[in-house]
Amino acid sequence: MKLIKTDMPGFINKEMEQLQKTVAPFMKKMSKYTLFSLPFIAVSLINLVYLLFVVPGHTSSLFTIGFYALLGAIGLALSKEARFQKKEMAKRSRDYIIERIHKSDVMSDQSKMEYVSLINGQPFHTMNYFIKFLEEENRESRLQAY
Repeated sequence: MKLIKTDMPGFINKEMEQLQKTVAPFMKKMSKYTLFSLPFIAVSLINLVYLLFVVPGHTSSLFTIGFYALLGAIGLALSKEARFQKKEMAKRSRDYIIERIHKSDVMSDQSKMEYVSLINGQPFHTMNYFIKFLEEENRESRLQAY
């Protein structure tokens, strides 16, 4: 997931780079787990359905059925771990954003608390609120420079 876009101002891109560095390890793990889990689950389901329902008269060995069941279980475990990594990535990015908001010397404490409460109240809009915060912080710093 690339957070950096060319149409964003430089001060936002800089913060997005920092955020991306924070979540990159989790993103990498999540991608690997997802990449491996889907084929394991698919192969397992297809072969188990084939062995149990399409060719029921054919005596399939318990070892073969057990192998595909184990393969499916590994795929599901990897999928669950990918979901955990995704939640951890979201938590880390939210923590980074809140910490960055608190570190701002330009914004008033009231504004900081409003942004933090917005982020805590509506986590799906965290990035939008963070970008709004950065834009307002940039505007305030330019006004203070005059």
